[in-house]
Amino acid sequence: MRLQFVEYIKQLQDTITSRLEAIDGSARFKEDNWVRKEGGGGRTRVLENGTVIEKGGVNISEVHGALAPAMQKYFNVGDCDFFACGLSLVIHPKNPYAPTVHANWRYFEMYEKDGTLVDSWFGGGQDLTPYYLFEEDAIHFHKTCKTACDAHDLEFYPHYKTRCDEYFYNDHRGEARGIGGLFFDYLKATPERSMQDWYNFVTQIGDSFLDAYAPILEKRKALPYGEKQRDWQEVRRGRYVEFNLVHDKGTLFGLKTNGRIESILMSLPPHVQWRYDHHPEPGSEEAKLVDVLENPRDWV
Repeated sequence: MRLQFVEYIKQLQDTITSRLEAIDGSARFKEDNWVRKEGGGGRTRVLENGTVIEKGGVNISEVHGALAPAMQKYFNVGDCDFFACGLSLVIHPKNPYAPTVHANWRYFEMYEKDGTLVDSWFGGGQDLTPYYLFEEDAIHFHKTCKTACDAHDLEFYPHYKTRCDEYFYNDHRGEARGIGGLFFDYLKATPERSMQDWYNFVTQIGDSFLDAYAPILEKRKALPYGEKQRDWQEVRRGRYVEFNLVHDKGTLFGLKTNGRIESILMSLPPHVQWRYDHHPEPGSEEAKLVDVLENPRDWV
């Protein structure tokens, strides 16, 4: 299973970066191959200062070794070894009318010291963070997610959509990070579903990503905007940073397992603002977004 998924994420990274380069039209992803001294490594690809994409990263990693004490406590296990691989991406467009997107698809194994496989599972998802709300974009993104889920189980979309709304939530702000999508974790073999079944599901979600996001980016990338919209985008990006550094399990896992800092923090946008006691003008387009973030909706 691990070899199958590693090969899949390598191919998916190529597919996604090629499409995003075509949409940007000028910039190219810089590739950085790295090695983790405790075991494994990865291939980071970052695009900066493009015509469309201000900063974007599409990273794959394949790491293994002894599970760090902090993670032993987190998983409530003793001294054991692990293997983890996945693709993680974040795209921050330049245009404030184009939404940020995040996606991650991952596979994890846990072993006894003698090499006996103890546990394995898949996790991941994809979610959209707009700065200005275009309802047709939210509907398109969620419809694409639902179509991919429905091919496997009609209960998947409502369940993983709810999980996404719950997970990507800034408790300290009382609002969602974005308008959601899908989030799933600990997808393990059961009498009803094998690990191959879960592999088929997770890879179909991965394959749906460009269908969900690329048309939105194409539609919004050239809309005219001014300083007001850019300021609002940077204020909202601050909330994105807050979530990633305070709540995000993937970021915290990377930091606690001696992950590669440059790859972990590539998710952070290049230009951000924090303004004291900042609130949008009532009735404005900015306020419309905040209302949806404070009161998550069903889009399909």
